[in-house]
Amino acid sequence: MNTRSSRTLRKIRFPAVAGSFYSSSKPDLIKQIEYCFKSKIGPGIIPEVNRNGGRKIIGIISPHAGYMYSGPVAAHGFSALATDGEPETFIIIGPNHTGYGSGISIMMSGVWRTPLGDIEVNSEISRLIVEKSSIIDIDDEAHIYEHSIEVQVPFLQYIYGNDFKIVPIVMMLQGLRESIEIGKVLGEICRNKNIVIIASSDFTHYEPYWTACEKDEKAIKMILELNQEAFYNVINTLNISVCGPGPIMALITAVKAIESSKAVLLKYANSGDITGDYSSVVGYASVAMYKY
Repeated sequence: MNTRSSRTLRKIRFPAVAGSFYSSSKPDLIKQIEYCFKSKIGPGIIPEVNRNGGRKIIGIISPHAGYMYSGPVAAHGFSALATDGEPETFIIIGPNHTGYGSGISIMMSGVWRTPLGDIEVNSEISRLIVEKSSIIDIDDEAHIYEHSIEVQVPFLQYIYGNDFKIVPIVMMLQGLRESIEIGKVLGEICRNKNIVIIASSDFTHYEPYWTACEKDEKAIKMILELNQEAFYNVINTLNISVCGPGPIMALITAVKAIESSKAVLLKYANSGDITGDYSSVVGYASVAMYKY
């Protein structure tokens, strides 16, 4: 008997930005993540998982630049998740930076590998999403080199180990209509399930420090009001270069469909706060959306 052919071979999505956006060495990556938590821009402490947490967080917005730039801001969201309890699955929605794959792409199966281990794709939830959505395609190609989802996973692994699953969705099409449709589907599926939605996005790109702060404040105000239409109008009217508006609008739509909610800004900073170069910065925000 050919035992090799009789086994079900796992599909592996290998890390694309280990060694650039974050360390490719497990010990160094752990130190890097711990630095993000302990940084003066970070929460200041390494979080512990509240095993008896009430699970009030429906979703978070989390940045996706290299850890040296956005990691301390991202750490605020992951610290809030740790305090909140233990989700079973994270639906991670990111923008498509590469141009590969379909307009909106989901992976149905396999594992995502990082230096901290392998995380399984939740095939059951992925299947439900595809069944209920007319615009999401099953497409692995869009995920192979995309970093916006990948950089969220090691933070989750640091907090929860490898005892959770993910559903990765990448959006090249990020219009209001598409985002609302996806959000409605996620809201329907996630209701009464132990799932957190992560919208992966950075904010203003490559503008002077105070210009970025002023623009991002206006965009974040609409997010905190849970108003996806106003958010869409503001970023287009003011030409705010948010790279993940689709994931953000989908998240807002989903949380309002799941339960009465409030959004809380956990931290805003930009690359100028890290590097001291204020001439051209990228903005980062960590926002949590809680059930009332």
